[in-house]
Amino acid sequence: MLNRVYSERETVHFSGNKLSTYKKYVMYHGTTRQNAQAIMRSGFRQSAGGMLGRGVYLSRDLQKASRYPISHPESDRAVIKVVVSVGRVIAINRQYHPYQKTWHNYGYDTAWVPPNCGMVRSGLEEDCVWDPNRIQITKIINPLPVQPSFVYGAYGYK
Repeated sequence: MLNRVYSERETVHFSGNKLSTYKKYVMYHGTTRQNAQAIMRSGFRQSAGGMLGRGVYLSRDLQKASRYPISHPESDRAVIKVVVSVGRVIAINRQYHPYQKTWHNYGYDTAWVPPNCGMVRSGLEEDCVWDPNRIQITKIINPLPVQPSFVYGAYGYK
C-alpha cells in the first residue's frame, strides 16, 4: 500500500489530522502563473528560508495554496497540483519548536505544521519538503476563490 496516493479528504479520513510517514499525498503549491510555467519546465527548487527553513513549501489544503502569493491579485495566481512521497515526517506543532528550522539535520524529509496549532494565522496546514525530487508535478490548476473573512480580512489574513 506504499504506492497509494492519498488525497486531502482521504488523508483526513484515513489518519485524522496526522500526516503518515512514508506515504504519498496530493499537495498543492500556490504561485504566480508565470512561476507555475517555470516550475513545470524546470521543477521545484528549495526556498532559501521561511518559517520551517529551507525546502519546498506545499499544503494538502487547496484553499491555503490558493491564497498564494498573498500580494498578487487572484487573476495572477495559479496552483500546482503535485504528489509527494513525504518520507520521514516531523510535526512542528508550536512556535519555537526546537527543530523548527533544523528538522532536516535530524533525518526528517518533511516538516508538517498541523492545522490550528498556532503556527500560521490561517490555521491551515502547511508542509515543507526538503528534497524537490520527492515531488512529482501533476498539473497546473486554477486556485479556489479566496473567501473574505471578517476575522482575517479580504485575503484571509490579518
